Amino acid sequence: MSVESSRPDSESGDPRPVDPASSAHAHPESVHHDPVADSDLDPASPVPTRPGPIEAVGNVVRGALIGMAELVPGISGGTVALVVGVYPRLLDTGAHIVDGMRSAVLGKDRAARTKAAFRHADWWLLGMLALGMLAMVFTMAGVLGSFVENQPEISSGLFFGMVAMSIFVPLNMARRTPGGRTWALALMLIVGAVLAFSLTSLPRGEIGDPSYLLVFVAAAVAICALVLPGMSGSFLLMAMGLYAPTMNAVSDRNIPYILVFAAGAFVGIALFVKVLDRLMEDFRKPTLIVMVGLMIGSLRALWPWRDDEVGSVFGPDDNWPVVVAAAIGGAIIVAVVIFAEHRLASRVEAAKDAPAAQA
Repeated sequence: MSVESSRPDSESGDPRPVDPASSAHAHPESVHHDPVADSDLDPASPVPTRPGPIEAVGNVVRGALIGMAELVPGISGGTVALVVGVYPRLLDTGAHIVDGMRSAVLGKDRAARTKAAFRHADWWLLGMLALGMLAMVFTMAGVLGSFVENQPEISSGLFFGMVAMSIFVPLNMARRTPGGRTWALALMLIVGAVLAFSLTSLPRGEIGDPSYLLVFVAAAVAICALVLPGMSGSFLLMAMGLYAPTMNAVSDRNIPYILVFAAGAFVGIALFVKVLDRLMEDFRKPTLIVMVGLMIGSLRALWPWRDDEVGSVFGPDDNWPVVVAAAIGGAIIVAVVIFAEHRLASRVEAAKDAPAAQA
């Protein structure tokens, strides 16, 4: 919580409230209020607004793309969220929701702080994304699963190209963020790449009848990939032997399994999203560089010529021209999505600025 003290103003001599955190350090520093920022309590503070029709439809499509990524082992939903431009808002909304839940049980003024935290969450964004994700998961799980199973090399080539092109997004964000020593950033990139490469080298198995406790824990771990670009939730499930059971549960509408999985995912994301939000706020450039490393290392999981059972990779075989063409096609698709997202964001921003200009 913020604790205010009074001291004379240097010019007028009047006592004014001063945040001791700002006076204790000569350099600017992020000050976090636990669990809700005092500024959020101000009724005049800006809050997310209802999107227009174009933006709403766009968010549903973005959600569908994120949901599709979560169905494919090796592709991170966080990566797609970065590409389609909703990652910072999604992370901020998750942090506000976590803050609101914490405020309900911690600190003073619980009701006011909980209300303030929830008021600053972008529920419209979250709802539209969730709608698109659910629609994709429940309609395309079988189709994508069949494509990956029946065309493993071509599908891997396609997704390899998509993820490789997606690296441009966090790399560009990091380039535009000031600060950071080159050698330290390079080391962080290498560490991220090695970590992702090591995780994707694990052999994959399958558990025929998993316990609900295992499902809960696995969901809590795998869901972190939804907000962490470069890590695939589906791949983590596959490494834990729960990818096939989870896909079957969705296809068969196994409600108890789905509810346990959802509960585990909720707990996992509640514990992780605030940490990542803090890192993006206080250590933005290093965090983005680590994301780039994770995405580079995760390409190993999408190498078209591999043996998933033992975690080994091989050189190209006779069908390499088709696979390379699929990779190029995947890269072009992502490039088009990045361009379209940029144009759509510009149109939405222009639409928001138009009333103010007329006034």
